[in-house]
Amino acid sequence: MTSCPACLRPLGQGDLPALAAHLVEEAEESDPAHVRWLNQNLTREKTTAAELVPMLERVYDLGSGTLKGWIKARFIAKFYGPVPHPFVTALQHPSRATLLGYVVEHQHFLRQWVRSCAYIMARTDEPKVILYELDNLNTEYGGAGPTRVAHYELLLRMGESLGLDRTRVLTTPPLPSTREGIEGWNRIATHQHWVAALAAMHSLELIANRNLVDDGASVHYFDPAILDSKEITDAATNFLREGYEADVTHSDEALDLVNEFGSRPDLRDEVQSTFLRSIDLFDDYLLARLQRAADFEA
Repeated sequence: MTSCPACLRPLGQGDLPALAAHLVEEAEESDPAHVRWLNQNLTREKTTAAELVPMLERVYDLGSGTLKGWIKARFIAKFYGPVPHPFVTALQHPSRATLLGYVVEHQHFLRQWVRSCAYIMARTDEPKVILYELDNLNTEYGGAGPTRVAHYELLLRMGESLGLDRTRVLTTPPLPSTREGIEGWNRIATHQHWVAALAAMHSLELIANRNLVDDGASVHYFDPAILDSKEITDAATNFLREGYEADVTHSDEALDLVNEFGSRPDLRDEVQSTFLRSIDLFDDYLLARLQRAADFEA
């Protein structure tokens, strides 16, 4: 099912002409989400639906590669191109304010994350996907006994090590872009096919995948040297190291599952559009971390 990458409206099976017409119609109404998607992904020029179709074909074309490879390439282009995402740049050698902005906004993200994983698990009958999501729930939120601290707890400890009480973290409402992301990911997890939700949520773990530099990323998520220096607190090191080590296998395993279950013709377009929508939400959410950091700097 082809769906719109700006609003996820279903448009028909393999129907890129219908998507092109929809994008033009929404752009003529000056809808911000559709105008933005056109500007960032296709063209800034006023264009007819017929002219958009070959552009969309290039976006959705896997070439001789796989769905997993397409997702990685699109993610790298958006966040790790010659000019990396502003949050990635700030995190290379992060200030206290940058890390605090990370803590306050990310705890909201992680709480939605586990809900999304639970929805995926509940909506599939594939045993390997269920086991994968159970592991995610434990890693991110539940922990795995006294020797393995959940990622969520490590995040709160990072905030405390920087002088921010966890009560304040937990009672601070999310910024609008974070809230919009949470609402968008919740809709994806509850309304899109579970494979599309799997791609939407777990592709985001690519952000901390240290192997992306081998696939063309211009930089790592942060300069790995900070893990072995005293530039950041021990608790911040523990939090960043956990994602740096875990998200390689987490993201690759998830994308292998997406490849296995989402490559069939009746699902692939939906998976691709849902992924594209998710990384736009993620883009704005990462900027919210910087907006919160600016508040701490002030």
